[in-house]
Amino acid sequence: MVFPFVGGLGLASNRAADTVDQTSGDLAKGELPLVTTITDMNGDVIAYLYDQYRVPLESNQISDTMKAAILAIEDKRFYDHRGVDWQGIARAAAKAGVDGGATQGASTLTQQYVKNYMAFVLGADNEQEAWEKATEATIGRKMREARVALQLEQQMTKEEILTGYLNIVPLGNQTYGVGAAAKAYFNTTADKLTVPQAALLAAIANRPSSLNPGASPEKALERRNIVIDKMRENNAFGTDQVEAQKKAEEYKAAPMGVVENLQILPKGCVGAGDGPIYGFFCSYLLDYLRESGVTNKQLQRGGLTIKTTMDPKATKAAKQSAEQQVPKTQNGISNVMSVVEPGKDKHRVRALVASRDYGNNAQLGQVARPVPAEVLPFGPGSVNKVFTAAAAMEKGIIGIDKEMAVPATHYSRIYPNGGAPWKVENAGKYNDKMSLTQALAQSPNTGFVILQEKTGLDSVVDMAYRLGMRETLQGVNRAGEPLKDDKSNGPSQGDWTKQNNAGSYTLGPGATSVLELANVAATIVSGGTWCPPTPVEKVLDRYGKEIPLKEKPCEQAVNTDLANSLAQGMSHDTSGSGTAADAARGSGWNRPAIGKTGTTEEHKSVAFMAATPQYAGAVMTYADGNQPQVICANPIRFCPGSKQGVFGGQVAAPTWFNAMKAIHEGLPVAPLPPAAPKYK
Repeated sequence: MVFPFVGGLGLASNRAADTVDQTSGDLAKGELPLVTTITDMNGDVIAYLYDQYRVPLESNQISDTMKAAILAIEDKRFYDHRGVDWQGIARAAAKAGVDGGATQGASTLTQQYVKNYMAFVLGADNEQEAWEKATEATIGRKMREARVALQLEQQMTKEEILTGYLNIVPLGNQTYGVGAAAKAYFNTTADKLTVPQAALLAAIANRPSSLNPGASPEKALERRNIVIDKMRENNAFGTDQVEAQKKAEEYKAAPMGVVENLQILPKGCVGAGDGPIYGFFCSYLLDYLRESGVTNKQLQRGGLTIKTTMDPKATKAAKQSAEQQVPKTQNGISNVMSVVEPGKDKHRVRALVASRDYGNNAQLGQVARPVPAEVLPFGPGSVNKVFTAAAAMEKGIIGIDKEMAVPATHYSRIYPNGGAPWKVENAGKYNDKMSLTQALAQSPNTGFVILQEKTGLDSVVDMAYRLGMRETLQGVNRAGEPLKDDKSNGPSQGDWTKQNNAGSYTLGPGATSVLELANVAATIVSGGTWCPPTPVEKVLDRYGKEIPLKEKPCEQAVNTDLANSLAQGMSHDTSGSGTAADAARGSGWNRPAIGKTGTTEEHKSVAFMAATPQYAGAVMTYADGNQPQVICANPIRFCPGSKQGVFGGQVAAPTWFNAMKAIHEGLPVAPLPPAAPKYK
């Protein structure tokens, strides 16, 4: 009878009908915003993501007491009507007179389900605005709500509608639905709710702000007791009125029973149990997923299960080692480590840690950026000599056993300093000639600048990119700032290095990613196979179906013989007179490994990149404050003007060895592959 009037409001158009069909269909499917769960490699939870904390339940998981409470206060005729209280609608229409006038009440539980769905599911992007539209006091809104409710009752059973409502309704303190609210307020499950507990949840349904049990306990208690009285009137406590009244008074005398500390699910990378340790990995994971095609909406509302590659054992070992070398609250100095598992089909990120904790409290030295994975504005020093060696070997200029010139001083005319030749000196004393293997272990500057001159700077930079320094060279500018989409803050660091003929590249002064350094080591011990350093094992949707990711494919960066030969050439840094040998001996390290230390000229950052066939990793110790200065060791500190600055073998290398000794515990000793005659 009312539909002709509805038509006058423009609601009978095909477009409106289509909207009703779509909305009721979505409601029937019941795809509500859910919590995304992130686990480590063993399946243990490390973080949760959500816009709405919700624990979806089936009807049999919700107590009859909870259902009785909500029906008593919201819609006692629920099982009698077909979705709409027509008498109430007619009264509201008569009072308002015209579209836009105020309406009163008259909403059935089905209509409230529709209203909540409009606000908290369809209006997810702006809940406040959506709620205002979904509750605007107009006849037009009531009619739209009524039409969807009518259609919904033809598609769903009463029990399904009641369950749907109890799963969607906001109940305050970030909780939606009785499953989450039962846990948050009472630390129980919805099937075990008592009458006082169920009555309180029914009392605050749709009015969580004004009836918050924490902020307004008197109002919440008063409303709860009204619900209990309504339950008695609805015969929820039996038909014996005397006995029912007695029970009601007992229930009303009970305290609210809300737990002192609400059991709200921790949210985001900071909130998880080991967030200060795991947060760096979690933060990198979210960036990686977004770049791989997973949207923020999916992450925050999709109810995904994300199984990551994070190894808690490796992460805790690396964290402990990083802090052992540099305390977490050390003023202006940080120590970060990345661990990657090599492979020809995948390079799994096993640990991303820092000496600092992950978090938002700067006074405690915390940082809320994925520093072990992002490009830092400091260089890895002589680690870059590996790229010069690899490029020279590929061109046949040198082999790992071939000798190279190592003068005490070299004046480069290929890389001039202004109008004069660039003067390059060594940090120590060396023989005039040494093999490439010896040079990689002892790290003379002059020999590698000369080798880079022979190889060509462009080839060295390209080799670094191929082996894994991809974001470092093409994703940021010279200052380490991410390139804008229009490249207005460019050129990239790699392009700038080539354009400016920056011969110092082999000495490693520029911005670098510690994760990419670790991945370079993984590429070398994977027979030259580069894969993106992935933190993801698989992503499942709410139905358990795997979501494909847009990940870059693995590629053969260099041929296997070259990679294996380079690995042999890098295998002496951890023994004998190698720059990392003291650190290896000090940790009790006894496995074959490739390695390369690095120290920047001003001693404001040092690094160590190394790997076994089982695990690759990199460490950087750097000045992370606003005023970087010379870093000294024993103890770690700033020492402005000192000529005795820290070296990569002193802090970065011990961090790597101590962590990796624990990570390798129980694994067999794996040999490095032999070098190919061609590259000897």
